Amino acid sequence: MATGQIHNRSSFLDNLTKNLGRERPSEVVKPRWQQNPQWEVYKGYSQDKLVGVLKKQCELIHTEVHETVTAELSTLIPHLIKQYGGKSVVTWDDPRFAEAGLSEMDDEDITHHVWDTEGGEENLTFSATADVGITFSDTTLAESGTVVLYSDKGKGRAVSLLPAVYIAIIPKSTIVPRMTQAAKSIHDKIESGELVASCVNFISGPSNSADIEMNLIVGVHGPVKATYVIVDDL
Repeated sequence: MATGQIHNRSSFLDNLTKNLGRERPSEVVKPRWQQNPQWEVYKGYSQDKLVGVLKKQCELIHTEVHETVTAELSTLIPHLIKQYGGKSVVTWDDPRFAEAGLSEMDDEDITHHVWDTEGGEENLTFSATADVGITFSDTTLAESGTVVLYSDKGKGRAVSLLPAVYIAIIPKSTIVPRMTQAAKSIHDKIESGELVASCVNFISGPSNSADIEMNLIVGVHGPVKATYVIVDDL
């Protein structure tokens, strides 16, 4: 992968500080805040307590929640698909599907398309008309009922954005209190030199919008329905 290069940075900054009439600092020191309230929200909560917070928030964002264990996923997910009247399903090309026994969901009633990195427009065309899109959550924010998805090779963002129904499979171990922990995780990955997806999606339930009179309408520009399946993987 080609990386960008920065040219003439020092001369540019020297000229900028000169025109501003001040000295260019030799180093930038981050401020140390006396108060860090963002770290206190749900501090010390167990995973079970965070699940409770997440479920309560899901009631507010019109999102259905199911709880299960990994061994039951291969039964529950097809059941939910048929319950929603799903005839076509699109999923990520993600090894977690095979690990959960969900790599093959085709039958006489369901057409299953796995995101193909070589598929190009075929992926988008199928996703745009699919009844159900399914992904795993990479990080899950209890406070806001948000699944965080790292779009990467084989993990197209259209899977969660275009189908009429979106199902997020949430490993219990991925649940953190709030955005604070997700941002730190991304920051730490970058600091350690780990490649991070160029597109990170934060999804909180089904799509919705409100007009000037604050009348909430669900399912305006994306999935009409969202369902979270919390899997006890601990």
